Amino acid sequence: MPANRVPELSLKSFTDGDTRARQAFTAALMAGLRHYGFIILKDHGIKPHVLHDAYAVSREFFGLTDEEKRRYVRGVDGQRGFTPFGREHAKDASVADLKEFWHIGREFEHASPLAGTFPMNVWPERPAAFRSTFLTLFESLERAGFAMLDALAPALDVDPDYFRRMATNGNSILRLLHYPPIPRHADPNAMRAAPHEDINLITILVAANGAGLELLDRDGKWLPIETDPENLIVDAGDMLARITNNVIPATTHRVVNPQGPNVSRYSMPFFLHPHPDAILDCIPSCRSNKTPAPPITAIDFLKQRLKEIGLA
Repeated sequence: MPANRVPELSLKSFTDGDTRARQAFTAALMAGLRHYGFIILKDHGIKPHVLHDAYAVSREFFGLTDEEKRRYVRGVDGQRGFTPFGREHAKDASVADLKEFWHIGREFEHASPLAGTFPMNVWPERPAAFRSTFLTLFESLERAGFAMLDALAPALDVDPDYFRRMATNGNSILRLLHYPPIPRHADPNAMRAAPHEDINLITILVAANGAGLELLDRDGKWLPIETDPENLIVDAGDMLARITNNVIPATTHRVVNPQGPNVSRYSMPFFLHPHPDAILDCIPSCRSNKTPAPPITAIDFLKQRLKEIGLA
C-alpha cells in the first residue's frame, strides 16, 4: 500500500471485469479500507452531468434566505429536510460544526407496504429541479454502493448478497452540505466538521466543491483527500466496523476551515444504511480479531449515535 496516498480504484473492473479483475478489485478495496478507511472510486457509471447538475441545484438552494430554508425544518432528528447552521456537532465535541445541510431519504410509492417505514421526504418549492435532481443522484449512488458491498462479501467470506440483503430498503440518506464562509464571530475551536466517524455501513461522497477533507491515518497524521470532481470518495462507517469486529475500522476524518479565501464549500455524502431491523452482529470470519460487540439492531444503533451528535 503506497504511503500517504488513498488508493484509486475503477469500479468498472469489478462490475464488468472477468474473475481475475473482480478478485483484484476486492483485494484492493479491502486493503484500502483496512489501511486508510477510504478509497477513491472512478469509472463508477454515474454520468458527469448528474454530478454537475446536483452541485448547481445545491448551490441554488443554499443561496436562499435563512428564513425560507427554515420553512423546511422537520422534527428534532434532522432525518429529512433542512437542518440549520450550527445544529450538529461531532460526538464528544463541545462546539457545533460550521455547516448547514439537507437530508433526502428513500421514496416509496404510497401503495407500498413499506411506505410508512421511514419519514417522508420534504421538497422545497425551489429550485424547481430539486426533487428530480436528487432522486436521480440518490438512486445512482445507491447502485454504486451496492456494487461496493458486493465486492466486500468475498473478502469477508460471507454470501455474495450478504450486504446487499442487509441494505435493501435501508434507511440510507443523501446529505446536501453547505459550509458557509467562516463567520467573524465563530468560536475559535469550531470547525466545518470536527473529527468524527460516520455511523453507517459505507459513505459514498461526491468529490466536494472545495478542499478541506482530511483523514486521520494509522500513524496519527492528518492526510488531505483530494481527487477529480467526477470521482467518488468511499469510506467505512461504524456499522461496518462493528460487524467486521474492527477488521475494517471506521476512520476518523474532518473538514478543516479554509486556509485561503473564506468561501463556501459544498459536499454531498450518501450514507448507505441497513434496513432498520437488520442485526449488526459480528460475521464469523472476523470473530478471532477480538471479543466482538454484542448484536444490536441497525435502528437502535442509529438512535444511539444520533443522540450523541445532537440530532435526537
